[in-house]
Amino acid sequence: MEEPQHSSSLQYFPGDEYRPEPPVKPQPPAWMDGSIRIGIHTSIAGEITSALEIASNLGANALQIFSASPRMWSRGVDGSKMASASTQRFRERRAALGLGPLVVHANYLINLASQERILRARSIQAFRDELVRAIALGADFLVVHPGCAVGAEMNAAILSVADALKQATRGMNLGSLRILLENTAGQGTAIGSRFCELKSILNLSPSLPLGICVDTAHLFAAGHDLRCEEGLDGALADISATIGLERVFVIHVNDSKTALGSRVDRHEHIGKGKIGRDGFRRILNHPQLGGRAFILETPIDRPGDDRRNVAALWRLVGIPPRQVRGARDGFIQRRNSNSRRKHPRSRRTQPPRRITRESR
Repeated sequence: MEEPQHSSSLQYFPGDEYRPEPPVKPQPPAWMDGSIRIGIHTSIAGEITSALEIASNLGANALQIFSASPRMWSRGVDGSKMASASTQRFRERRAALGLGPLVVHANYLINLASQERILRARSIQAFRDELVRAIALGADFLVVHPGCAVGAEMNAAILSVADALKQATRGMNLGSLRILLENTAGQGTAIGSRFCELKSILNLSPSLPLGICVDTAHLFAAGHDLRCEEGLDGALADISATIGLERVFVIHVNDSKTALGSRVDRHEHIGKGKIGRDGFRRILNHPQLGGRAFILETPIDRPGDDRRNVAALWRLVGIPPRQVRGARDGFIQRRNSNSRRKHPRSRRTQPPRRITRESR
């Protein structure tokens, strides 16, 4: 029987070739719609989602939080753990309120420049925990102070910061999270009062998604006179020549209790400090600072200070606070869980009592 003939050549059909789908271009976050973003640091006490409600009720459309206690080292085996149910509720509620960006501020005890072995190890682990929590919450930015050059010359301390950042992020997928180094007032041996110091850290970490957070009170205390147009333009020129303004993503908007060049970090209410209201009007409306998030870290010396500072920023950009989505008039007070109503059968409700200086 004659065997069938087999051809050694296969017929080629272009349609049979595998062609991977083109990568989907990531869409910008929903909050990045070109509108001005005014935010404030809010508390996560109780339930972390409450920080979102506070920010929205104050009239902010962005916010900053701590993801854990800022003045304590994490306890337990893994200080990064966060209940998945809480983080999911947080993400969903944030989306519903339209808040963004979300900025997380790292623990104050972290010193990435430390030369002391135990403090350095603790700082790196604590910062890694901060990264894990920020990613879980869907944060856009994680702000950290570079650290202090105790017992080391500045160049060695800068190398330590860059190395600590690499160690803390090793093996992690940061996604869209960006790490922001904050400028400092220059007190003691703090790194970052000069932008060339921050630039050196950025240069030593080219593979990391790094940027800068500029604090106005720190900038003023470090010697940049933000009270006048020439001083602001000079500060922006310094940033542009060293880091590049495109790497500034967040601005901490704080007035300063201390004098120009004092090198002391003390925050004051907007318009009540040494920078003054006109200085902040120029900052908020400067054409080179468009698209940044302006986040308040002002003190709360008496009830309503947070609301007044948020409202002050909206007024300085020409938007009446009452037009801001979600803002509520008056102050919302939490009812004491141990208190009982005097007339439980009555359906009448009393409005929240407005706190005044006379009633305190």
